[in-house]
Amino acid sequence: AAGVRRILTVGMDAESCRSATMAAERFPEVYLAVGRHPNLAEGYDDRVTGLLRSFAAHERCRAIGETGLDYFRDRTPKADQQRAFEAQIELARELGKPLVIHSRAAEDDTIATLRDRADGLDVILHCFSMPDRLDECLAEGWWISFAGNVTYPKNKDLQEAAARVPGDRLLVETDAPYLTPQPMRKERNTPAYVTETAQFVAELRGQSYAALDELVTANANRLFGWDRGV
Repeated sequence: AAGVRRILTVGMDAESCRSATMAAERFPEVYLAVGRHPNLAEGYDDRVTGLLRSFAAHERCRAIGETGLDYFRDRTPKADQQRAFEAQIELARELGKPLVIHSRAAEDDTIATLRDRADGLDVILHCFSMPDRLDECLAEGWWISFAGNVTYPKNKDLQEAAARVPGDRLLVETDAPYLTPQPMRKERNTPAYVTETAQFVAELRGQSYAALDELVTANANRLFGWDRGV
């Protein structure tokens, strides 16, 4: 009803990868990404990579991740996060799939790792949160994806970034059930609310909602291959 026609739902560990797979099999508009989130990366080893590889073999899997580094929450040793990050970069390269990145309070190490290891991959900076590094990220050709937090009044620097990202690098997302857009801030986030974020970003960029919708839909299709069907 809101106009959302495709959803990329994300697995962050074995259980949620299975749930994402089941959702993609049940609903034709749902596709999946599979990864091991940095906050869940403790003890990461080759066995986990093998499990992710098996999930990623599903015909509806369109990306690896989210993976990356999170120094904001002290849940997982940095060495384990780094090992998981590097392994998933290599898995994305092996399988020829885009890479979805989570980075929180870890900008320097995230950018350095991607520069060192992810050359030639489609890198999506999920819930983009490093506006002061935008030019560096664009220079690498990475995709910049904005979630509901771009609508928060305090995030002026993020809004400025959204206004100037080149159209061919721009994505919008929900990060549901988190980061509900400002008009529904007290509610649980849902994929339908991506329209609120898209409307806000369109206004920042001086575009109509229809033009922004067409742009980000085409970008997502180019990345995730919605037109490939299954």
